[in-house]
Amino acid sequence: MTKKTAIITGSSRGIGFGIARRLGRDGFAVVIVATGSREKNKDALEELKEDGTEYLYVQADIGKSGDRLRLVEETVKAFGRIDVLVNNAGVAPAARADLLEMTEESFERVVGINTKGTMFLTQAVAKQMISQEMAGRKRGTIINISSCSAEVSSVNRGEYCVSKAGMSMLTTLYADRLAGEGIFVHEIRPGVIATDMTSTVKDKYDRLIAEGAFPIARWGTPEDIAGAVSAFAGDDFLYTTGNYIDVDGGFHIKRL
Repeated sequence: MTKKTAIITGSSRGIGFGIARRLGRDGFAVVIVATGSREKNKDALEELKEDGTEYLYVQADIGKSGDRLRLVEETVKAFGRIDVLVNNAGVAPAARADLLEMTEESFERVVGINTKGTMFLTQAVAKQMISQEMAGRKRGTIINISSCSAEVSSVNRGEYCVSKAGMSMLTTLYADRLAGEGIFVHEIRPGVIATDMTSTVKDKYDRLIAEGAFPIARWGTPEDIAGAVSAFAGDDFLYTTGNYIDVDGGFHIKRL
């Protein structure tokens, strides 16, 4: 049997790269997907090479139909199959604005990538997975990287919250539809993770951590998310689908 293959969107840096590196170390061939050029991300690719990870780099925007289909085609051409899809790619609003000032353009951009892009890339990958032979006791695994913002209100970035809540429903829908095909769907909800996306609000979250908002009083790391992905991508979760796990330092715990 050929080596198992994992597509990780938005994987040239941050959480996505942490996931790609972990899955590579787990023995997967990984498909790095990013909007930037290969040359722009050569340092990250060099790290994978040093790890001995077999990889394919695909420059693609999951918000574009043609790019989504090309991603699937290039992956199958290179590796013969797709065993894992990690829907990690996402964008935040270009500018945080009060809910009453949010523009339609910002809403369409964020939801178009985070939710619509995830919806239709998953559709394309699921069809490919269904066409494949079983690999062990399952045909494939789909893991959605949503956010604590799927439930937590942030009125100055409402479009992001809506987009991540939409991803959570996609987890439910695809889990329901694909269970009979031997494909399991899971969701991971990161909390405050140290990445480029959160660097602009570092002072805010440093203060919240210091004030005790997070029972585990530290920033999360891409490696924290990657560990959860690794568990779902393996063969230890074969009687659960459509669920989510909070990887957020306990932020979801309601306390008096």
